[in-house]
Amino acid sequence: MTPIERLALLFEKFPGIGPRQAQRFVYHLLTQDGEYVSSLTSLIQDVRSGVRECAMCFRFFAHGKTTNLCSICSNSERDHTLLMIIERDADITPIERSKTYNGLYFVFGGTIPLLDQHHTKKTRGPALRAIIEKRLQEGLKEVILAFSVNPDGENTTRYVEVQLAPFQEKGLLVSILGRGLSTGSELEYADAETIKNALKNRSKQGFLEIPPEE
Repeated sequence: MTPIERLALLFEKFPGIGPRQAQRFVYHLLTQDGEYVSSLTSLIQDVRSGVRECAMCFRFFAHGKTTNLCSICSNSERDHTLLMIIERDADITPIERSKTYNGLYFVFGGTIPLLDQHHTKKTRGPALRAIIEKRLQEGLKEVILAFSVNPDGENTTRYVEVQLAPFQEKGLLVSILGRGLSTGSELEYADAETIKNALKNRSKQGFLEIPPEE
């Protein structure tokens, strides 16, 4: 396999990137001067060394030497009674841009496909339960489930609802975003007005009996 083919295969691992786009990326790099490629290489290395996961919400952030919490989790002016569970870091950007939510986040690490319950091992179910236990002691009142409005996202919502059932007995409210989000949509690409309506219309949901994660 040639270097071009190997690099293209790496680019194909990027979300939403197919073989043709991957090849375009490779040929784009080949047309650039050495300074461009060196800068790109250096930035990739800087991201790896200068970014870490927040100890509370698991979002990536440019870390300092004095804290392992991101700027949102460490901000005393945020509403610590609210916790929104999202699929991935990228979902935070449109929510923050909408300026309609001032609570905390938890990055679940993806969704659970309908036909692959073993995928739960790749998400953060145990970490979520531990964080909620801690947050409850600090005044947490509501958890908002904000997964994509598609089969995998809805399956993940049902799974997490079951995981949170014991906390509801302690008075925790569990809600999901309202149908301001159209069916099949991903939160990452929603506009500010759509997110505003989805938050405003969020509602408490019932439970589907799925065995809890061991």
